[in-house]
Amino acid sequence: MADEHQFIEDGLQRSQIDEFFADELGRAGYGGMDVAKTPMGTQIVLKAEKPGMVIGKGGKNIRKVTTALEERFDLDDPQIDVQEVDEPDLNARIVADRLANALERGWYFRKAGHTTIDRIIEAGALGAEIVLSGKVTGARSRVEKFNRGYIKHNGEPAQEIVDEGQGVAVMKLGTIGVTVKIIPPGAELPDDFEIHEDVDVEPVEQIADSEGVESLLEEEPEAVPEAGEGDEVEVPDESPEEVIDEDVVEEVIEETDDEPVETVEADEDEPDLDDLDEDVEAEAEELLDEMDGADGDDADADGAEGA
Repeated sequence: MADEHQFIEDGLQRSQIDEFFADELGRAGYGGMDVAKTPMGTQIVLKAEKPGMVIGKGGKNIRKVTTALEERFDLDDPQIDVQEVDEPDLNARIVADRLANALERGWYFRKAGHTTIDRIIEAGALGAEIVLSGKVTGARSRVEKFNRGYIKHNGEPAQEIVDEGQGVAVMKLGTIGVTVKIIPPGAELPDDFEIHEDVDVEPVEQIADSEGVESLLEEEPEAVPEAGEGDEVEVPDESPEEVIDEDVVEEVIEETDDEPVETVEADEDEPDLDDLDEDVEAEAEELLDEMDGADGDDADADGAEGA
């Protein structure tokens, strides 16, 4: 058989055993079971409100249950261990059966629900929820909820922490389903936190807010104090040669020695700037003379034409 089918078979067998115990041990306050298969046989741990009724006089009832388990479910050497429930009001299975019995005896559903959930909270539970679904008061079915404290509905805490139990109340108009969810006291939820009062905390230095640019612009610039006649002004006594670091100068010299420096020789034929200025002035004078001569010739020609 494949692993998937084996898981399904084990879950189905566990559910059938749980229903069998609920029918046989309902009056003893059946509160759930744990099944573990060992090499010596099948270990079953029963939780009941009244262990004496489960065992019976001289162990008669427990032997009857063991024989029924071997015949109906084909269990190898079942070993049943009965444990008493410390606080029945914190066991969701027992509370659901009690509430179902109260409804069957004629209790009004609202009174039964509030009374039951108040007892759960008084027992120390962190939170509880009761859901009644079915024909509660009339021919039309509906759902009634009673909440107290803090309850988880989904996620891993809802599966691992919350204790859930179901019961059925058979009424004249029909059946009423009872679902009870309880968070036991002392449960560690992932969103819990603690506040420690007597803890030494290192003080944190508060950094002042930096001033903005606008505030700095609005402020007047600081005046530079002028040196008076009597004020002494420090003048360095050392010469520039002494101030310059000799090591730095030597490094610079070494670097320049390693790399050849290209020198540009000046052209001998290049004229001086003074000679260029004299040549320009001479050319300008010649141009002015030519312009004056041209103007004189034009004036003579005009006079000849007029005559």
